[in-house]
Amino acid sequence: MAQQRRARGNASRRILVLHGPNLNLLGTREPEQYGSLTLAQVNAAIQRHAKARGVRVVCQQSNDEAKLVGAIQTAARRGFGAVVLNPGAFTHYSYALRDAISGVKLPVVEVHLSNVHAREEFRRHSVISPVARGVISGLGLQSYLLGVDAVLAVLSPPA
Repeated sequence: MAQQRRARGNASRRILVLHGPNLNLLGTREPEQYGSLTLAQVNAAIQRHAKARGVRVVCQQSNDEAKLVGAIQTAARRGFGAVVLNPGAFTHYSYALRDAISGVKLPVVEVHLSNVHAREEFRRHSVISPVARGVISGLGLQSYLLGVDAVLAVLSPPA
């Protein structure tokens, strides 16, 4: 029993950050929308932010929907307590990601670098949002950092 509590406590201190398709192009792709930071710089900032809060994060990027689904499905078994997810273009149509999120017991916070509601009409609809714990959008890198803070708040609510 004590070992299970310790395992749960450790999981609440580990967060999986998933970046969806085309986020590997950060720094060169549409900098007017996404800024000039590269994915490596975004990941480094997330790592620093998490470390300052006593949390370990693992960042992964994939252009492959199946790999993202697998990462979500196995996150708890791999010792993660929550997921911060930027689903990229999968936001708008990936019922596979939506079902994976619905099928796990982990809190998932959806994040976006750009303000999707100020962009093209098709970007304003998310099939992920209804099953996510929350959504943070339009704040650039800060969206990810606030996503980390949000899942920490969910995992350790104030007394």
